[in-house]
Amino acid sequence: MKAYFITGTDTNVGKTWVTLALMQHFKNQNLSVLGMKPVASGCEKINGEWQNSDALAIQKMGSQYVDYSVLNPYAYKLPISPHLAGKKNPVKLETIFAHFQMLQKLANVLIVEGAGGLYAPLNETDTIADLAKTLNAPIILVVAIRLGCINHALLTFEAIKHSNLKCAGWIAVCNDADFDCVDLTIESIKNRTEALLIGTIPYLEKSTEFNFENN
Repeated sequence: MKAYFITGTDTNVGKTWVTLALMQHFKNQNLSVLGMKPVASGCEKINGEWQNSDALAIQKMGSQYVDYSVLNPYAYKLPISPHLAGKKNPVKLETIFAHFQMLQKLANVLIVEGAGGLYAPLNETDTIADLAKTLNAPIILVVAIRLGCINHALLTFEAIKHSNLKCAGWIAVCNDADFDCVDLTIESIKNRTEALLIGTIPYLEKSTEFNFENN
C-alpha cells in the first residue's frame, strides 16, 4: 500500500484541502483510501469526545468508516502548538505509528496530514519531521501562494533534505484573493527546486466551490 505525509510551509496553508483532494483522486482510480490526522489542536467536544473539523472531513472522505480516535489519536482543545496544548497528554510517536499501521491494513492508500510546518514541535523533543521519519512516508509539501511563500517554500525543501526525508512533490494552493502574482510566484519556486509540482488548487470564495470529483 502507499502512504503519503502532507506537510506545509506554515499553518493554515491548505493541508486539509490537499489531503481531501488526494483522497478523492485515489478513490477516482478505484483504490480504497483512508486519511489520518494524528495530531489536531483547536477541537470541540462532540458526543463527549474532543474532535477536530478537519479530521472529521478526512474521516468522512475515507472509503470506509474508521473510528475517529483511530485517525486522530491526539485531539487537543486549545488552538495552539501541540507541544503546548498537550502538556497533560503529550504526543507519543509510537502511539501514532501503531494507529498508522492499523490504518495501513485497511486501505490501498493512506494520506496523513501533519500539523503546522515541518519543524512544528509535537512534544518537548519531537517535531513533525520526526513524525514523518517514524512513518517513513514520502512528503508532499503544501505551499500557500502569497507574499513571502518563495522563501518559506525553499527553506522547507532544505529542511526536508536536512531531515533525510523523501519528497514526492509539492502542491500550490492559491488562498490569497488579493495576490496578483500567482503564476510568476509558482514559476519562481519551480525554477529553484528539483521537487515536482504535482498540481495547483485555485482560489475559491467558498469551500463548496471545490468539486473533489473533478480536481
